[in-house]
Amino acid sequence: MSASTSKSAGDTGGASHAFDYYYRPGMALRPWPQRSTGNRELWDCARRGFVEPMVAPARLSAPGPLVGVVADHQWQGDELMDEVVLAFRRIGMAEGRRMLEHALDHGIETVPDAPAELVRLFASLDNPPAWHDPQRWERGRQVWINASFAGKAGMAVMDALATFVGNDVSTATGATRRFINDYQRRMFESYTWFWNVTRESAMDRHSPFFTDTVKVRLMHSQVRAGLRRTWGEESFERNGCPISCTAMLMGAISFGILPMLVDLAHGREHAQADLDDAMVYWAHIAYVFGVAEEVIPTTAADGIELLNYYLPYTGGPTEATAAMSEAAAASLSDEDGNLTLKGRAVTGPLLAMMAYFGGEPAVRALVATTPARDIPIAGWVRLIGLLVVANVRVNRLFDKLPFRSARLRRRAAKGDRFWRLNVLTSRAAAKRKGILTTPYDHHDTTS
Repeated sequence: MSASTSKSAGDTGGASHAFDYYYRPGMALRPWPQRSTGNRELWDCARRGFVEPMVAPARLSAPGPLVGVVADHQWQGDELMDEVVLAFRRIGMAEGRRMLEHALDHGIETVPDAPAELVRLFASLDNPPAWHDPQRWERGRQVWINASFAGKAGMAVMDALATFVGNDVSTATGATRRFINDYQRRMFESYTWFWNVTRESAMDRHSPFFTDTVKVRLMHSQVRAGLRRTWGEESFERNGCPISCTAMLMGAISFGILPMLVDLAHGREHAQADLDDAMVYWAHIAYVFGVAEEVIPTTAADGIELLNYYLPYTGGPTEATAAMSEAAAASLSDEDGNLTLKGRAVTGPLLAMMAYFGGEPAVRALVATTPARDIPIAGWVRLIGLLVVANVRVNRLFDKLPFRSARLRRRAAKGDRFWRLNVLTSRAAAKRKGILTTPYDHHDTTS
């Protein structure tokens, strides 16, 4: 790490504010962690196919100032919420959660003896950044929802690959073992959150979806705190921070931009104003989610540049990739470890869809230790490509119809249909396991 972080990242001097491992203006920028600099080719297909063509040539040769700060933030998490988790260690997690939930419902001013760390968190939550415009946020929500189903599928594929293969997320997710031990709850919670943030007024301060976003944010900080204790400071100083600020930011950018980039790559036009509004929509979600404001892009050009620059640093696969992929494939395999008939029928099209958007190298890395490692997918990839083209073409035809504003409002009235479909399927699977709600409290004993 740079000289600016020479003091131990865990030495807080008895106080949790102003951790040394958080960026301060004037600090020397830290480089990418070594773990993020390998296997760059795994992510070339998605980057070259959908992202790089939309980057201005000048930005390709001379990246903008955000790029260096985003690299730096691989070394840190969510300062405000990480401080809150340390405060909750002092007062007890049950009491801390009670205070947090009361403040979310009734305001921080109604919480007697609230710790200073919680007060600082709510000063941020109660005061959106100057660039946040509720009207632009709503328009961005509508135009984002208007992206094609194929575009949303491409977005979901890249999220899945980053989660299972990418170095940052797979390492942390593998350590928690939630995908292995609590898969149905994990998916039900995730899909429910993704659908809810596409709902009208989802990021209004007193929306229940805003509240859920803060609870998910708390879970991430609980995991970081737990891993810091388990792995030790040397691991953080050598490898960077799991579920880093950068990883959370790039998740928001990829969700915000990729669906429309997939559309653009297949001939569907999106106005620059639409792209910018979609970025503003996800920028505010990122802010509430705990991404440091200094790295959040508020224009599509900045977001696309960051995505193009960051993708090669996604890294992976990791040891956790094998464990999670093998657990996911277990239900599709027989006692001898071979794919069942149903397994082969499901796996071929699924891997082909992932390969179409994310590239076959990343997919082969995903399934390298599973019975699906040698399954042929070339024919399926061609079929998926035809379906994607057809879906985008249908959306292009609808774009030519009159009354676009009314259609956007109507389509967005109940949130995004893609995520709503995922919620319906995951809810049914979770219900069979006795899981009926999404309290987002799984890691209260982790930190």
